[in-house]
Amino acid sequence: MNSLRRTAAHTFMFMAALTLISKLLGFIREMIMANFYGTSYIVDAYVMATTIPSIIFGGIFGAVAIAYMPTYSKIHRKDGETGSNKFTSQVINIIVILSIIASLIGIFLSDQIVQIFASGFEGETAKLTSFFVKITFTYVVFTATGNILGSYLNYKGIFLKPIIAGYFQNLAVIVVIIISSFSTHYILALGMLIGAGLRLIYLFIISTKAGYKYTPSFSFNKTVRSIIGLAIPVFIGTYIDQINTFVDKTLASRLPEGSVAALNYGMILVGLFTGLTVTLLVTMIYPRITKASTNEDWADFNDVIEKGMNVIIIISVPISFGIIAFSDEVVQIVYERGAFDAFATGITAGAFFYYGIGLVFFSLNALFVKIFYSLHNTKVSIICAGLSVIINVSLDFLLIGPMAQDGLALATSIAASVNTLLLYYWIKYKYPQIRIMKSKRKMAKIVSSAAIAVGFAYLTNWLLTSNIWMPRMMYIGSSVIVAVLMYYVLLRIFKIDETKLIGQVFRKPDTK
Repeated sequence: MNSLRRTAAHTFMFMAALTLISKLLGFIREMIMANFYGTSYIVDAYVMATTIPSIIFGGIFGAVAIAYMPTYSKIHRKDGETGSNKFTSQVINIIVILSIIASLIGIFLSDQIVQIFASGFEGETAKLTSFFVKITFTYVVFTATGNILGSYLNYKGIFLKPIIAGYFQNLAVIVVIIISSFSTHYILALGMLIGAGLRLIYLFIISTKAGYKYTPSFSFNKTVRSIIGLAIPVFIGTYIDQINTFVDKTLASRLPEGSVAALNYGMILVGLFTGLTVTLLVTMIYPRITKASTNEDWADFNDVIEKGMNVIIIISVPISFGIIAFSDEVVQIVYERGAFDAFATGITAGAFFYYGIGLVFFSLNALFVKIFYSLHNTKVSIICAGLSVIINVSLDFLLIGPMAQDGLALATSIAASVNTLLLYYWIKYKYPQIRIMKSKRKMAKIVSSAAIAVGFAYLTNWLLTSNIWMPRMMYIGSSVIVAVLMYYVLLRIFKIDETKLIGQVFRKPDTK
């Protein structure tokens, strides 16, 4: 068991490192694009053309990839490797057919699609966007299929290589951007197409090594139809979440200039914290609880969920407190340069502060939703998400007057907390065999430790800024180090078992 936990700890750290590299590659990609094309109409056309397929198809194909895993687990238990491989092939073949149809629609109706999604584009910008759309719709085939293979590999316990697969896309885009600067900008969109193709090839090779064997089966049987039944609620739930974002930005557009940007920048920072921690953790947990649910091994299910929830709390609570205490400093370090002045920092820090209040709930929602998915119950998340949207929109109108964009961020956090409570109690009463939180006292110890640690960090920052001059990044860096050390010591004093995972990260993994 210790060996398994040590391996999981190492895997998580490697996933975080590889994901960070992926985000850095994406940042470099944007820098290179800005270097060669600035803010020209070419970039407008390119960004819109790469966004449109995601808006139309990203949700449904992503939902199929999520719904695939519970069904695959059930078939794998019943029919073994042969049956589950056939099922995977059926899903891939149907997705390929549907995505080819979608691509043809995009190719032949690109002008009309641009008129709908980019009605403000005219002349050469509209023509170039239409040309790019013909290409970007084509790579839907590769991305949709790649998502299924990514889920397959995750189920097999392979997490690192799917992240590496994403490097191909960023690297291909970077190379094509550079080449286009010496030839013609019309080849820009080929970078996404080539990258998606390379990613798919790599995932297919890794999948075959993991045991997958492709079969040309196009049967639209009951099992495949069950995936659609699971995917549709997931798809609806995803777009319900988008409603919150859409309403927030629409209302923010009525506020003074910069309000929409402040919300966007604040949420990007929150997403960065969760993307490098909680999202990766939930990605690792989902296959494990799916297998346990299929085998009705509730002891293992509860063990994974309890430890997963504890680790999420251990990670997200101090980050949330840290955002509340240091929102201004973080925004200054990350954004304040060039046109991003002190005023921009002020309004962004406010949004970041109120989003930070909800970070714990955003994180727990990601876990709770996956619990329902593993149980083949996708309807509950829709109901809870729908109720949270009603609360969010109501609070938006109530808080936007006195708090402007800060009120919109606070409304989102409150709605997320309500969603968390709804999901938690639904699990508790609908599935009595599942125990999410075994010890409320442990949770209280974790929260208290986080509050004390961040309090010491705040005191450290005040003492340093009052008495010593050094670059502002060193102030916050020193404070973070104090918080991390204090937090770890307190968790060890309170005998929080999950802290052992931290020590296991620095031990050599077993090679037996």
